[in-house]
Amino acid sequence: MELLHWNLLIRSWNVVRFECFESAANPQIIRMEIGKNIASLLEKLPPTVELVAVSKTKSNDEILEAYNAGQRKFGENKIQDMTRKYEILPKDIQWHMIGHVQSNKVKYMAPYVSLIQGVDSLKLLKEINKQAQKNNRIIDCLLQIHIAKEESKYGLSVQESQQAIKIAKELPHLRIKGLMGMATFTEDQKQIEREFAGLKSLYDQYIKQKIPLKVLSMGMSGDFLIAIEQGSNMIRVGSKIFGPRNY
Repeated sequence: MELLHWNLLIRSWNVVRFECFESAANPQIIRMEIGKNIASLLEKLPPTVELVAVSKTKSNDEILEAYNAGQRKFGENKIQDMTRKYEILPKDIQWHMIGHVQSNKVKYMAPYVSLIQGVDSLKLLKEINKQAQKNNRIIDCLLQIHIAKEESKYGLSVQESQQAIKIAKELPHLRIKGLMGMATFTEDQKQIEREFAGLKSLYDQYIKQKIPLKVLSMGMSGDFLIAIEQGSNMIRVGSKIFGPRNY
């Protein structure tokens, strides 16, 4: 019995090794999966929820496969990488900057970025307006609110977001389109629910104050279903489309 058990284990391992080798050796398999993954994901989403495909670390070919499946919104976390992809890939792609932004690098994406999701300081807000003016543009932005327990995550406090909205009224080359938040990386779903619910509550408060917000960006591959339950209308998903990250 013990010998049979080990034979079965070895046989299973060989199957897994073969499947992994086949996928690595045949990029067509990966590309087919990307299209299927997008279709499967869209079936789960209400029509009011927009999908941003997080394409950081992904190749142009992988992004094109998602593009050919109908995806147009892509999220990057490094301006230099996003700019390289913008220069090569189709010009109707809507590029979202979803990572932390250094003020001195705003100028590189100002000519083309569709939405800056991670506005986390008043200094950054003013620099976006400055660079947008130079490019004769109005750039849409989301205020990133710090909702997680982790101090390492960026974001404005509630009070800072109020100040940012006030200042933005005097900055004609940007628009505050909504709020963005990242929940704590935890298996405690109740905690994630509370954090998302808190951001939705703040969003609703601003709506009641007649602030014309349209976007509440909450939820990634691991928690987007919880985010949607709590009122998100934009999710940022990477691994469920493209597979595990490439580091």
